[in-house]
Amino acid sequence: MDTVAHLATIDLLRARPFPSRRGRAALVESGPGFHIAGLRVSEEFWDADPTRVLEVQEEFESELRVLVQTLTRRWGEPEVLQLLDHLERSAMGRPVPAPLDTLCGYVPELYAWRIDNRWVGLGLGQGGRELPFQLVVAIGEEDVR
Repeated sequence: MDTVAHLATIDLLRARPFPSRRGRAALVESGPGFHIAGLRVSEEFWDADPTRVLEVQEEFESELRVLVQTLTRRWGEPEVLQLLDHLERSAMGRPVPAPLDTLCGYVPELYAWRIDNRWVGLGLGQGGRELPFQLVVAIGEEDVR
């Protein structure tokens, strides 16, 4: 767990301008009004022992809790957003604002703070049982709902 490095990444992304077009560089996806970064990504679990999967999940959940607690001390209590509604809207072909359109596919819950005309969201996701766990941060300028 590298909380200091995660906080540095979050602060760097908060200060970074948003690009005019959607794109990806390494573990950061950006576009007009948003950035999404993988703070930590686990291995894949194609033939993994279920005990190993549970261990990794618990490790990532613990890391998320530490980051949420740290940012809560810095910025106050977060708003907790359930992204299932956004996933349902997306599945029905209805518009979902970026970056929630991407996040709702694998992150069920987002802890969000509004800071200096931007919002910062943290979440833990897994796109499928065989896919890696991802501790992600998202930065946006539009309303996070």
